[in-house]
Amino acid sequence: MSAASTNSKLDEKSYILEGQRGSLDGSPDSMEADTKQLVQSTSDDELARSGLLSASFNYINSIIGSGVIGIPYALHQAGFGLGLLLLILVAVVTDYSLILMVRSGHLSGAYSYQGITEAAFGRGGFILLSFLQFCYPFIAMVSYNVVVGDTVTKVFMRLFHLESTSIMAQRWMVIGLATIFLTIPLCLYRDIVKLAKISFLSLLFVCLILITILIRLFTLRDSVPSTPDAFRFANWDIIPAIGIMSFAFMCHHNTFLIYGSIENASQKKWDRVTHASLFASFVVSAMFGIAGYATFTGLSQGDLLENYCWDDDLMNVSRLMFSGTILLTYPIECLVTREVVITTFFPRDKEMGNEQAAWYRHIAITLAIVTVTYFLSMSTDCLGVVLELNGVLAAVPLAFVLPAICYLKLEQGSIFSRQKLPAVGLALFGLIVAGVGLAILVMNFSDLDTCSHGKGLDYCFKNKSSAILPNMVAD
Repeated sequence: MSAASTNSKLDEKSYILEGQRGSLDGSPDSMEADTKQLVQSTSDDELARSGLLSASFNYINSIIGSGVIGIPYALHQAGFGLGLLLLILVAVVTDYSLILMVRSGHLSGAYSYQGITEAAFGRGGFILLSFLQFCYPFIAMVSYNVVVGDTVTKVFMRLFHLESTSIMAQRWMVIGLATIFLTIPLCLYRDIVKLAKISFLSLLFVCLILITILIRLFTLRDSVPSTPDAFRFANWDIIPAIGIMSFAFMCHHNTFLIYGSIENASQKKWDRVTHASLFASFVVSAMFGIAGYATFTGLSQGDLLENYCWDDDLMNVSRLMFSGTILLTYPIECLVTREVVITTFFPRDKEMGNEQAAWYRHIAITLAIVTVTYFLSMSTDCLGVVLELNGVLAAVPLAFVLPAICYLKLEQGSIFSRQKLPAVGLALFGLIVAGVGLAILVMNFSDLDTCSHGKGLDYCFKNKSSAILPNMVAD
């Protein structure tokens, strides 16, 4: 899931979950009023209009997040050449789907994702979108725990010279401590607008991590053993690779907030901002993918930072930055999942307002969500598997299928008209990827857990200038 701009991520995640389906006139004033329904402390200046450059920055910031760390693994699965072509394809179809969403907003007068879905398919569309909006951040929370468990343990071992058998070097303990002392208190906090104000650091951290990866491309590449057919053009795992890429480019939950932030917003301006933002995001993602894959080729893991040696202090700094970024994103994702549950099953809580809402239900739902994600994250240490799962089950339907079929339903004319044919292709692309991807995950379920946290890396032992911690054992 990508990190949002200073306030847009939190506001939109409140906005897309609003259950008021009666005020869908699409005017800027009504859009801001809907946004404030869940985040009462949001001030007018936080929803101020911005120029195209500022909107593009917010756009890019909402796309580029934790998903980019899995792009090298996606290139490994699909093949280097085909993987880059697929990355271009995913960027292009994402660009088109985002443009379709705003077109659907103009057609229906419903300027929210839930609004256009319900305008097209009624209550059933509303429920389906709510389910997907629950699944996407929920699985993302699991992936955040996996990353914390995989990376922070390495930093602890390096800083405190811990043995691999030490309790503080165990994933369950590290994730548990982060959950108890950081994520639960933040997730229980209802008004987390102030937390979102520092989320702009996410993009800065991602850029710094990219710099360290580029540095290690030149300093570590010769120490990593080459793998057979490392730069083969194509491999067979195309669908899982598309799932990971779709997760990396997923930003559709921010669409209408960013659109509403543009001064004198129009379809033409939106198209320009979308093209520029998706191109910039593609460049950054491609740099992550190429640099990471060129360094480790066939050894690339779902979490690229897992490939670097445990005593690599430069990459340990990157691990800390990455972990800090996702730990601050975790409570915002929890807000979405909790609000979906409350809006769907306890709508009267929302009607009563924050002051009168059942506080015990708020606490119970929050603790249940956090606890379940904790135990699910213990079931695997393979980030790639979690990214594939989220991409196939949630990101692909949210990014490709629903925007396309909503537009097809709302736009007048034959489904086979020239105007609608690209949307038909987008819908078929999403359905095929989601269907085949789900089938592959089911068939290969017993073989999914193919990586293992904490294993020593042979090239770290062999490279004397970057020897792994002496108390670790090589595979």
